[in-house]
Amino acid sequence: MTIEAVVTLPVLITVAIIAINVLMFLGDCAAFDRLSRDAVRSVATVPSYHETSQDTAAQIENDLNQSFASNHTAVHVLVEGRSPGYLSYIAVLEFRPSLFGHALNSTIFGVSLPSVEHRATLTIDPYKPGAII
Repeated sequence: MTIEAVVTLPVLITVAIIAINVLMFLGDCAAFDRLSRDAVRSVATVPSYHETSQDTAAQIENDLNQSFASNHTAVHVLVEGRSPGYLSYIAVLEFRPSLFGHALNSTIFGVSLPSVEHRATLTIDPYKPGAII
């Protein structure tokens, strides 16, 4: 009985670490979807008078980095011009596997642990103060 426990214990620990990481990633994705779209709606729809879309993207990225301040996540925000007058803000959440919240090496036993990305995109028509339509 003890031999079977010794053999299966590392497998059970590995499965538990994978399950914890999957649940952490799914929880972060759910929060990221809501917070990234809220940040785009509150910051990018009515920019300041001399503020460019890149400035707005940097402000959104700063807000999201404050919300996801952990050692296993990173946030990036990109902006693309779609059709005339419309901007798409693409927020990217990069999740790196962790050992119960502590950072892991990028390789374990010669196997690299890739980071997982989740994207949330919102296309808006920013209000232009002083523009006559």
